[in-house]
Amino acid sequence: MKNILKKILNKKKSKKVVKKKTKVLKKVAKTKKISKLVKVKKVTKVLNKKKGLKNSKKKDKAEIISDPLRIPKNNEQKPEIKKVKKQETEKKIFKTKDYVVYPKHGVGQIIETKKINIGGIDVEAYVLKFEKDKANGMVPVNKQSHLRPLATINQINKCVSILKSKPKIKRSMWSRRAQEYELKISSGKIYDLAEVVRDLNKGDDIMVDQSYSERQLFEKAYERLLTEFQIVMGSSLEDAQKKLDKALRRNLEKQIQKVEEKSSNEEVINQEIAE
Repeated sequence: MKNILKKILNKKKSKKVVKKKTKVLKKVAKTKKISKLVKVKKVTKVLNKKKGLKNSKKKDKAEIISDPLRIPKNNEQKPEIKKVKKQETEKKIFKTKDYVVYPKHGVGQIIETKKINIGGIDVEAYVLKFEKDKANGMVPVNKQSHLRPLATINQINKCVSILKSKPKIKRSMWSRRAQEYELKISSGKIYDLAEVVRDLNKGDDIMVDQSYSERQLFEKAYERLLTEFQIVMGSSLEDAQKKLDKALRRNLEKQIQKVEEKSSNEEVINQEIAE
């Protein structure tokens, strides 16, 4: 009996010990998990702090760039600003007293070359005088490709043949045609000017209706072509106008009257001399 009781007691003790051991192991495992979680949290906090510092630095840099009036600190790096004192120049194609064609304003004469300071940059420019508009303009030497030299005598003869040819009028809306004519005038090309004058010319036909905008475009192109004709031919304004009007068949009656008046005056003078 004693032995049996001892065995039963030993079993109970062993079960209690096992239970105690399992409880202790569970507690140890829990403590390990908690410690691991704590470590992970600490690491994440440190990383977040580092990211926050980086983001704050980026924000500070962005603020420095965006706020030009902000006073920089001593630790901040100041950007190097390179000052451009002179603009790159090109070889001068034109000289003073040369006549050139500026597409937007027509024929002008170069008075001088001048150095101008624009925004701390020295720019060399041509000074142009437009006698018709009674105004002066400036074109940088770097952009002298926008200027055009005067036409040659062969080009003027070709313009005369264009003026004598039949007009080519499209059947599109006037607004679209007006834009095309304006582009041709502002291009500064002498053949395009001649085409505009030819297409918008109504001659001596008074019965033909012509709108104000149409007449305005015609006069603009006609006057630009006339000034170029005059300078290239080296003639007076009347002679250049006669050549243009003859090609366009304009004011023929007036021209005939002038010729008749001149011839009659010459006959009277000759008779007076003979007497």
